[in-house]
Amino acid sequence: MDLRFTADQRDFRDEVRTWLAENIPAEPLPPMDTPEGFEAHRGWERILFDAGWSVVNWPEAYGGREVGLVEWLLFEEEYYRSGAPGRVNTNGITLLGPTLFAYGTPEQHERFMRPMAAGDEIWAQGWSEPDSGSDLASISTRAIRDGDDFVLNGQKTWCSRGAWADWMFCIVRTDPDSERHRGLSYLLVPADSPGLERRPVGRLDGEPAFAELFFSDCRVPAVNLLGEEGQGWSVAMATTSSERGLNLRAPGRFLAAAGRLADLYRRASAEHDVDPGVLDQVVRAWMAADAYRWQTYATASRLQAGGELGASASMMKVFWSELDVELHATALRLLGSHGELVADAPEAVDAGSWMSGYLFALSGPIYAGTNEIQRNIIAERVLGLPRK
Repeated sequence: MDLRFTADQRDFRDEVRTWLAENIPAEPLPPMDTPEGFEAHRGWERILFDAGWSVVNWPEAYGGREVGLVEWLLFEEEYYRSGAPGRVNTNGITLLGPTLFAYGTPEQHERFMRPMAAGDEIWAQGWSEPDSGSDLASISTRAIRDGDDFVLNGQKTWCSRGAWADWMFCIVRTDPDSERHRGLSYLLVPADSPGLERRPVGRLDGEPAFAELFFSDCRVPAVNLLGEEGQGWSVAMATTSSERGLNLRAPGRFLAAAGRLADLYRRASAEHDVDPGVLDQVVRAWMAADAYRWQTYATASRLQAGGELGASASMMKVFWSELDVELHATALRLLGSHGELVADAPEAVDAGSWMSGYLFALSGPIYAGTNEIQRNIIAERVLGLPRK
């Protein structure tokens, strides 16, 4: 891998940096998982789309710039470095989007890609069920074909963005006699479908970041089937590669956090004595973020040369999820009791973002497939160890 960026890539990075500096909202947007915050972030998605920055690596026909993976990674670095608002349609553009390109029909591309990129249609992920978490093959929600529709019955839970999203992408069992990986299908479900009930699920901070979905004879047009009926497991695995690997957690997120952590250490050490051992933790966190960056660029180079992501997505997921926890835990060690203050407390540091970031980071080893499951995949498919 050539570690030097080309002149065109450097120019692209400078263009991104300049646009963000000139266009980021002057005031932070309301929290994303509130009705007003959700719509404010939708509006930001439209601003990005109109300027050609929403999905830079997508085809121009769908609002992209048709740049390569390296340019997309550079965009993500600049985006997080700038402190720009969070992306409310991450489930759509980073998870479903690549899967739609790979398995969708031309008609589905025309129907879904531009509204997704523009934020006109926000997507939630409807996979987990009360008795099926990381073991997706055990899902029981059924979708039985009835003429031009599928009729859904069952329940989904922990649906990210599910409280306010316009659409859900769901894995359902279309063969009631099937077991495990067989007989599953991948459906695109409108949130306003008759027979679909959404119940928001609040986090510890009270914001409804998730939702439960209840299907009761919910009819979904068969044209919303993504891929072949009964082949949903293969389609879903394409989505999980995006979720665990490059797409969901590009290194820019952690590089920015590591930079803020280093700044926090400088401020803290200037104000009071700091445990010398914390400096070592700060440096290690920064080195890990940088290592993840270059490992990701190496992966991007391999993919652009025709390689596949494969089981390495599981290694990436374990690494970034545990790195995220350690970055924020180190910040809280630096802050001491001040790290426990809520955002509007008079002595809160960085608006309480380190504690809220830490609480969110704790979910990283769980979502996108628990790290225990990922380590099993690594053991079997990377190291060649026998299945127990």
